[in-house]
Amino acid sequence: MADLCVERGGRQVLHEVAFEVPRGSIVGLLGPSGCGKTTLMRALVGVQVVKSGTVTVLGEPAGRPSLRRRVGYATQRPAVYADLSVAENLRYFASVLGAPRADVDRVVAEVGLQDHRDRLVSTLSGGQLGRANLAVALLGAPELLVLDEPTVGLDPVLRRELWTLFRRLADRGATLIVSSHVMDEAGRVDRLLLMREGRILAEGAPDELRAATGADDLEEAFLHLIGEREEARTS
Repeated sequence: MADLCVERGGRQVLHEVAFEVPRGSIVGLLGPSGCGKTTLMRALVGVQVVKSGTVTVLGEPAGRPSLRRRVGYATQRPAVYADLSVAENLRYFASVLGAPRADVDRVVAEVGLQDHRDRLVSTLSGGQLGRANLAVALLGAPELLVLDEPTVGLDPVLRRELWTLFRRLADRGATLIVSSHVMDEAGRVDRLLLMREGRILAEGAPDELRAATGADDLEEAFLHLIGEREEARTS
């Protein structure tokens, strides 16, 4: 991604964003609500109109039809059918994606929904609904997973289990971009992109960001970087 600018509703929400993501890694996209994380992820999967700049995904321009089976995307707002069961949703999306039918059982197990596979989506709790949405993104074993706040609404045990799954997927060679506004998840990634007001405030491994700011934890490092940016603006 290079010099990406996006306008929405007549307002610029991304300002010359540029970064590269190493394959087989977990990259955390962190920042407060409204900072542009979702817009950036939409640009990565090719569903966001951009004003300028380039977005290249797995060696191809974002949004190319050839990327459909290679990229999995879990939106912040679940995109599954409420009047179908979990398994019926997954069978439908597996058919659309051309994924093996056996993938349904695999992804149900990976997100921990074995006991709920035959329940209507409309009867699921918020956390269960988020996991069903994530299961759709896992169909077909995509090379790149773009996950918009996948752990929202989950209890600490389920959050830990999902992060264990993310690490396992990366160890198999998948690349993951995971957004969050929860700083305690930041230490679980290989590389961090810290966002604020539509810009990349800093990027690097968690230990690198802590060392560069002299902070004991990543929340303190983020606040330090914000303070530096504000000071530079007013000086």
